[in-house]
Amino acid sequence: MPRETIGNPLSWSAQRLAGAGRGLGSAVDGIGSHQMTRPEVNRIGVRDLQAALRKGAEDFAALRSDVVFAVALYPVIGFILAAWALNAGEVHLLFPLVAGFPLVGPVAAVGLYEMSRRREQGEETDWGAALATLTGRMLGPVLALAFLLVVIFVFWLIAAHAIWAATLGPTPHDSLLAFLRDTFTTNEGRAMILIGFGVGFVFAAVVLCVSLVSFPMLIDRQVGVPVALATSLAVARRNPGATAVWGLIVAVSLMLGMIPLFAGLIIVLPVLGHATWHLYRRAVAFPDRMSQFRS
Repeated sequence: MPRETIGNPLSWSAQRLAGAGRGLGSAVDGIGSHQMTRPEVNRIGVRDLQAALRKGAEDFAALRSDVVFAVALYPVIGFILAAWALNAGEVHLLFPLVAGFPLVGPVAAVGLYEMSRRREQGEETDWGAALATLTGRMLGPVLALAFLLVVIFVFWLIAAHAIWAATLGPTPHDSLLAFLRDTFTTNEGRAMILIGFGVGFVFAAVVLCVSLVSFPMLIDRQVGVPVALATSLAVARRNPGATAVWGLIVAVSLMLGMIPLFAGLIIVLPVLGHATWHLYRRAVAFPDRMSQFRS
């Protein structure tokens, strides 16, 4: 009897550690691409974007309570970052933080892609069920791609700080009002705006092309990060016009959602997230559903 009392906890612990090890190994293994052949990339247009947005709005209407819970933390984090920039005397980073924060927006929408997939398949669509699938082989690729977007976001902040230091800096401004005055009334401030918008556009374009369909694809199929990234870039390359329009829709929507202290993102982000799933379904065709959504 004492052996069983001692042995059971030890056995249980060993089984849990073994299970955790297998889960970690599966997550890491899933990052690579065992399937090296990319799916077919369809040609899409403005009508496809409109259809994706319409279906995204329908998903949001159907899953509203779970979706709002899923994304509520995103605007809170944005508000905290903005408050930090103001209180820490880093007012020159306020706009780069606000403008660059959407660079990691696709990460916040991962659960939304799964919920749209489940609704499309007639499966359970609550937030808990969606999160339960983000394990094993799916977790590793999603985290790897999320890390890539975080790195891009950090490099954007470094670039923004360097642009400010080379124009209006390096002496910090005492207040937001003083910073805004110098930004819009001096040659150095106008130079900062022009250079900042140019560099920011490059960062935004990179993230748009990288994340256009990659996250939904990783949720949908076990393809690995390389194939997902290559497919996303291929979609952008084949559909430059539609990709540019989609990027403009996302940028304007997120900007409008940020105006009332980020609160609008609670609606904007879910609609865009669900719409991105439906855009992926129209832009990428696998052999088992090759004829779907063809024009």
